Amino acid sequence: MLNLILKAMRPRQWTKNAFIFAALVFDRKLLDLNALKQTALAFLLFCLLASSVYLINDIIDRESDRNHPVKKNRPIASGKLPVKIALAVGIFLLLVSLTGAFFLSRGFLVIALVYFVLNIFYSKWLKHIPLIDVLVIAACFVLRVAAGVSVIEVQRFSPWLYVVTTLLALYLGFGKRRAELAVLVNDNPQSHRKVLSGYSIGLIDQLITIVSATTIIAYSLYTFSAPNLPENHAMMMTIPFVLYGIFRYLYLINIHDAGGEPEEILLRDRPIQVTVLLWGLTVMIIFYFF
Repeated sequence: MLNLILKAMRPRQWTKNAFIFAALVFDRKLLDLNALKQTALAFLLFCLLASSVYLINDIIDRESDRNHPVKKNRPIASGKLPVKIALAVGIFLLLVSLTGAFFLSRGFLVIALVYFVLNIFYSKWLKHIPLIDVLVIAACFVLRVAAGVSVIEVQRFSPWLYVVTTLLALYLGFGKRRAELAVLVNDNPQSHRKVLSGYSIGLIDQLITIVSATTIIAYSLYTFSAPNLPENHAMMMTIPFVLYGIFRYLYLINIHDAGGEPEEILLRDRPIQVTVLLWGLTVMIIFYFF
């Protein structure tokens, strides 16, 4: 039962919460032990909060998930994890995360509440509205970044990073929708997810093209216009890594029909992992040694 609960909590998707560390890294506070501790606690609490959302979402979607070729194997949809137990665990995780948020930071508590309420609205209504569904996903990523900002004393965190986060999340969100359409193209996609009836491969490809290009432009503008970067514009050296990462993901969703679970690509695709590692090392060198 514990294994089923852990699986339903979706720990693999906790990688999304790494965006909480954005403020710590990009405000050059990674070596500040107190700020590091605060951010690590925020990350842990957000993981518990996200898991409570996943459990509640799976309870709401259990009937439609049973008709999906992959989601039917989830613990709640398969019937292996009783709904009552899943709901009890979800409520417990919610109470623990919100209680911890209250003591950590009032701003963090507000963001956590907004995140939870937004996800409940998403699970019930918003995920059935084309375009709005992906915009909500992007908003959740921005809330993660804001959560990281709320728990430390930020001095020069660039607003450009909110823009880049939004665009990158839209890129991943549309890639996820494309992968779902590709997998279910011969199996009446709207029977598994109603919103897919409002999309087509052609439309999503156009949206991905727009968002990917805009992401590259926004990140490039950040590297030489943000106020807290080295004056020698060394941050521009990270642009090639961002370019390759975006191109690699585009290759995977078009050639291999991947992207249905973006976090799985991060955990399994070696070129993506190497790119993220090199990008991170370059950022560290520029921020902390230049």
